[in-house]
Amino acid sequence: MQATLHLERGLNARHIRFMALGSAIGTGLFYGSAEAIKMAGPAVLLAYLVGGAAVFMVMRALGEMAVHKPDAGSFASYAHQYLGPLPGFITGWTYTFEMIIVCLADVTAFGIYMGLWYPEVPRWVWVLSIIFIIGALNLCKVKVFGEMEFWLSILKVAAISAMIIAGAGIILFGFSGHFQATGVQNLWQHGGFMPNGFGGIIESLAVVMFAFGGIEIIGITSSEAKNPAKMIPQAINSIPFRILLFYVLTIFVLMAIYPWSSIGQEGSPFVAIFQGLGISSAANILNIIVITAAISAINSDIFGAGRMMYGMAEKGLAHKKFMKLSRNGVPWVTIMMMTLALLCAVVLNYLLPKQVFVIIASIATFATVWVWLMILLSQFAMRRKMSPEEAQKLKFPVPMWPVAPILTIVFMIFIIAVLSYFPATRIAFYVGGVWILLLTAAYYLWIRNNVIIVNAQSVNEKT
Repeated sequence: MQATLHLERGLNARHIRFMALGSAIGTGLFYGSAEAIKMAGPAVLLAYLVGGAAVFMVMRALGEMAVHKPDAGSFASYAHQYLGPLPGFITGWTYTFEMIIVCLADVTAFGIYMGLWYPEVPRWVWVLSIIFIIGALNLCKVKVFGEMEFWLSILKVAAISAMIIAGAGIILFGFSGHFQATGVQNLWQHGGFMPNGFGGIIESLAVVMFAFGGIEIIGITSSEAKNPAKMIPQAINSIPFRILLFYVLTIFVLMAIYPWSSIGQEGSPFVAIFQGLGISSAANILNIIVITAAISAINSDIFGAGRMMYGMAEKGLAHKKFMKLSRNGVPWVTIMMMTLALLCAVVLNYLLPKQVFVIIASIATFATVWVWLMILLSQFAMRRKMSPEEAQKLKFPVPMWPVAPILTIVFMIFIIAVLSYFPATRIAFYVGGVWILLLTAAYYLWIRNNVIIVNAQSVNEKT
């Protein structure tokens, strides 16, 4: 009976679009943006524009491969096929590890958020509850998962849109005595538009690139999309611009209303905007927004890691048990693994000091940029192996080939160098380097022979 089971194609276009929004718009906007503003000042807008353009090229490279050959393992499978088994192994496990540590931060944040309303309830109760609820939802049919992610993201996007509109009103007209019309003078009146010079912009790029992390989940959805040749291009062409729009507009509004040097120092600026509009329950409104953001991100991350492990198991890069599917057509073993990993991570979070979150964020940044670099290199290698006639038949080709992909590859390598240069993020470079070395050793010790066997079996089946 197991042989008849397969990943269910139950995701439509709106599911895929809002899954990417849910994964990429979250704590990076609500909290990470304040750190980026502190580094670059108003010029952080340039960093988001440059970073957004680079991420769009990454998504186009992924889209070209996903439409050409939809695969459950997505970019890990493409790295395996076009760069070799070792890069595929490292890329897949790095992405899975990234999802685990990001989920660790999000589930812990969920417990903190719920404490605003129920301070007498121990935090671990909320943490355990959300882990089991999200795990159970991921065991349902993929359409159920997609619907939940759609509505969670709708709520989050609506809240951000309301904040942008409210902020624009304050900039132009003020509001009821709480705010005078501010205009946009704050963008250059406090040390200039670029108060920390180009060095500040470069330093902020590490935080900015992390904020866009998660959008690559679009590629993973290709194997469960009803019509990947149509839906993947639609999602990729719309989502990067939407995310860029939300980030740039939101941060523009914040820095126009408040001096950039004060953002994040006296509570959340999002709360202050709602309070300025005379809304007494501003803290509760923001709490709903961040809780929605956390649940949405956890939901997408568990989905992405589960499908990644399923695809890796098909190639012999992970244990074959990760290929087991439920009657609903979802890889239940991978979902259970993520759930158990989160339980262990929550325990570690209580045992370790609060500084662990700085380390977690840095490692996640390294992992995100590494995955994007592998996507770009895989697409470049795929194109190099194609004849001109084959390349012309691609349904969703990368624009400005090969100049744009090469420039984006150089940019991603530059971001890794940035991580190693600045003291605040240097630990990510060291930990990331050790992680790559450990995975390389694990591959040659335990995985290489298994890959050879799987490849031999595949050749025998074809002949």
